[in-house]
Amino acid sequence: MSTSASIKKIPVAQLRPGMYIHDLNCSWLDHPFVSNSFAVKDTKRVGEILALGIHDLYIDTVRGDDVANAITEAEAQQEIEVRMVDIAQEQPDRIQAQPLQSEIQRARALHSDANRIVRGMVHDIRLGRQIELELVEPLVENMVDSIFRNQDALLPLGRLKDHDNYTFQHSVSVCALLVSFGRGLKLDRPIIKELGIGGLLHDVGKAKVPDAILNKPAKLTDAEFVKMKSHVVQSIIILQNTPGISQIALDVAGQHHERFDGSGYPNGLKGAQISLYGRMGAIVDVYDAITSDRVYHKGMPPTAALGRLLEWSSYHFDPALVKAYVKSLGIYPSGSLVRMESGRLGVVVEQNADNRMKPRVNVIYHAEHRHYLPPEIVDLSSSDCLDRITGHEDYADWGIDPKRWLPG
Repeated sequence: MSTSASIKKIPVAQLRPGMYIHDLNCSWLDHPFVSNSFAVKDTKRVGEILALGIHDLYIDTVRGDDVANAITEAEAQQEIEVRMVDIAQEQPDRIQAQPLQSEIQRARALHSDANRIVRGMVHDIRLGRQIELELVEPLVENMVDSIFRNQDALLPLGRLKDHDNYTFQHSVSVCALLVSFGRGLKLDRPIIKELGIGGLLHDVGKAKVPDAILNKPAKLTDAEFVKMKSHVVQSIIILQNTPGISQIALDVAGQHHERFDGSGYPNGLKGAQISLYGRMGAIVDVYDAITSDRVYHKGMPPTAALGRLLEWSSYHFDPALVKAYVKSLGIYPSGSLVRMESGRLGVVVEQNADNRMKPRVNVIYHAEHRHYLPPEIVDLSSSDCLDRITGHEDYADWGIDPKRWLPG
């Protein structure tokens, strides 16, 4: 039976036939395989993995060959957790928010409108029609307003996706997350609005990719993977033909699959060759993708996803920007399920501007007794609160439906 000690992290140069890959250690957006885990049966498969630009990965030494002196998954995870706590304990930015309850209803309506508008826009593109920025701009302006009032109302709604509408809902989430990211970086508000427009439109080229490829629940062929990646160039073409589109929005759409080490596409840009907005788009796009459930891919908890981004920032993402992104969301983003020292589970409701380790939590379940509790909002930053978060949890592991507890 595999354990955290039998899972080891190795440089990709040490990969050999006979090993079993436990985790490719990259986003599923960046490879054509249906799973991140599989046996390596021949040198052809090794070559395919090397060609992806992966630097290191995790192997299962129970299901395949071992590598001496490799660090274990537990050791790698411990290092990431230390980095996460260090970020959380840095001097807070003190971005004060308006009361959450006053924003929730507006955020729900806005999220619904955004998904409807993006769905209609993609339908129009498939019919050969042009994007109408006069529909997009006021929508994004309203999303900027909402996030500036209190981002904890709108951002958790991005987790409420369904398989059939994933493409639309992903674009809305990326828009909201980019606006929040831009605010955390203290960018000028007009720039933040253009970032949001870029996020909303970043995947419009997928309207030119057959649904059979977008939603294929199996390994993509080489030709299908090329077609899938072509959505970026298609997005650029569509947006360049959209009157009034900004260079910022074009950078987000055209560069969100570029990688900091030059391993991305479509142009293999590296480091500062990628604009600030393209580097931000890459981080947000991957974060939302890996926290979302797909037909062939189970989303991971937000805290775990932030940890993976930190790990991947050694190569694929701008390290300073990843750190800033973690700070903008908090290490337990709103909507996360967390375990308390008391043995209770709760949903993070709102971040505390003065202490990222102590958000407001809606306590709903007792993990040890395995039963629901009367919901109770607990402010962990309160001087009379004796409880604290000890880690994050996965809703699915406890049979808890997030839709019941998130603000949507």
